[in-house]
Amino acid sequence: MNQHTDVLHDPAHAFMPYPKVPVPQAATGPLAGLSFGVKDLFHVAGYPTSGGQPLLLALLGVQDRTAPTVQKLLAAGARFAGKTVTDELAFSMNGQNAHFGSPVNGAAPDRIAGGSSSGSAAAVSNRLCDFALGTDTGGSVRAPASHCGLVGLRPTHGRVSLRDCLDLSPSFDTCGWFARDVATFARVADVLLDADACVLPRKLRVLAPTDLWALAIPAAQDALLAVRNRIEDIVGRATPVIAAPGGVDPPYMHYRHLQGYEAWQTDGGFIRRFAPPLGPGVAQRFAWCAEVTDTQVAQARAFREEFRARFTDLLGDDGVLLLPTMPDIAPLANEPEPSLDDYRQRALRLLCNAGLTGFPQLSLPLARRAGAPLGVSLIGPAGSDRSLIGVAERVAAAWQES
Repeated sequence: MNQHTDVLHDPAHAFMPYPKVPVPQAATGPLAGLSFGVKDLFHVAGYPTSGGQPLLLALLGVQDRTAPTVQKLLAAGARFAGKTVTDELAFSMNGQNAHFGSPVNGAAPDRIAGGSSSGSAAAVSNRLCDFALGTDTGGSVRAPASHCGLVGLRPTHGRVSLRDCLDLSPSFDTCGWFARDVATFARVADVLLDADACVLPRKLRVLAPTDLWALAIPAAQDALLAVRNRIEDIVGRATPVIAAPGGVDPPYMHYRHLQGYEAWQTDGGFIRRFAPPLGPGVAQRFAWCAEVTDTQVAQARAFREEFRARFTDLLGDDGVLLLPTMPDIAPLANEPEPSLDDYRQRALRLLCNAGLTGFPQLSLPLARRAGAPLGVSLIGPAGSDRSLIGVAERVAAAWQES
């Protein structure tokens, strides 16, 4: 591991260039010897919080408190490596911040890292720290995990504290993290997760949602096929199912309306009052959010309840969905904004399912295509996060043996 010592000489552009301030940690603990980055949405005493937006950075300034989730890691002996770059107001999936730059994908430097936890994924994939905190609202841990060849979790909604962390869409916001290997990832899980409300049995019902697999481009499906077969050899043959009987577009649109409404409630006042310059794509998304109607929100809330109930019945307490994390490998960094937005909309049709249900989704870096990583995911029942990681530990052990 390369020790991260100076954010001003950060070749991956992963860390915010804040002056270094001592952050006390426990001398011993289950995470002793590990270093971690923190997405610049979480408050850390002695450091500013920017949310990826310069005017917000000026307004918020240096913080006098540390988010409880960060404090848990410090108390477990982990060393704070720095605040990591986030996409502007955490409202992008590209990993390109118009104000603070674009973190470099350590697994495919010519491709985007993915956002909005781009700096955290870059820091881990470039070996500048051992693990890093991110947040996932619409895919902001899962997407960069897939793009950068990392293990990444979107936990059950509300499972890991987001106190003293900037909101985007509170009914979707979650705190996840990245690591390069399952063993390190599981060590962090044992610190951040309490006991599972739903403990998955060893004998699982593996379900393959054919409608979601179809969202991956054919070349990505081909690259994932051998990985899918190997996972099925380890944990059980998959039964084909349909995740969204009414088609993949309704969940996507209802998710967008709910997320957009909440994002405008969170940031609309700041945007209206100060008219901050917003980067490409971000400005357009917030303008769209401002137009979401009360009727659309009411319909979306009703849809979410029905969708969640169906997923609860589908998975029970012993089922996991096996699916592609993203529709393809990361786009090239020089792709034009319209192409990146097309990719984002396709990806959201895959990613919105865990968001709408609030269920945990774990992305594993097991496939490659064209020299770049491609993740495969497991979605488990609500509250099954730690045992879902246990499934990943079984898969990783079998992978190493073979």
